[in-house]
Amino acid sequence: MSFMRGDLLTKTRKLVKGLAKAKPVWLKAMEEAPPVTFPRTDGKFEKITLPEDVYVKKFFQKHPDSKYEDAIRFSGFDPPPARVFGWRVLELKEQGVSEEEAMAVADMEYRQEKKAKKQAYKRLKQIARLQGKKPPENPYPSAIKEIQAEERKYVRERFHNPKIMEIVQKLKEEKAIEMQERRKAGGW
Repeated sequence: MSFMRGDLLTKTRKLVKGLAKAKPVWLKAMEEAPPVTFPRTDGKFEKITLPEDVYVKKFFQKHPDSKYEDAIRFSGFDPPPARVFGWRVLELKEQGVSEEEAMAVADMEYRQEKKAKKQAYKRLKQIARLQGKKPPENPYPSAIKEIQAEERKYVRERFHNPKIMEIVQKLKEEKAIEMQERRKAGGW
């Protein structure tokens, strides 16, 4: 369908030239200052890769649970641990360390950091118990637990909201009536 090719300007010109459409008011202005046309790419985009991407993939192969535990926070300033791992490996390789050794060192640093966070929270809880206070919330929670904490209020509301309880009661009554009608009709 050759008449469908082109942008708005060329389509309108063809329609006006073929007397299929009256000349619009904006056509003259658009011909004088046509819109910018971008070259077609035909869907062939180059994939953007960063130097540390190879090591990020290896990090996730080694620590698959990290995808969920160490979530990316778009509003946060701290980069995700996988990127930090990749940057650290590249930094060590620039210093002349072999790739395997650099990955081992970066992995050891990641594990130490994770362990230090757990120990810091454990110590916080001990201090709170000694002072007779309620232990603070975990400052390093997993992403799954954060999502569950956000959803918890909605789950509780589902069981205690009187409007929802009325709807549930009506549904139970309708189901009971339907079951009685089936028994009377001999549906069982």
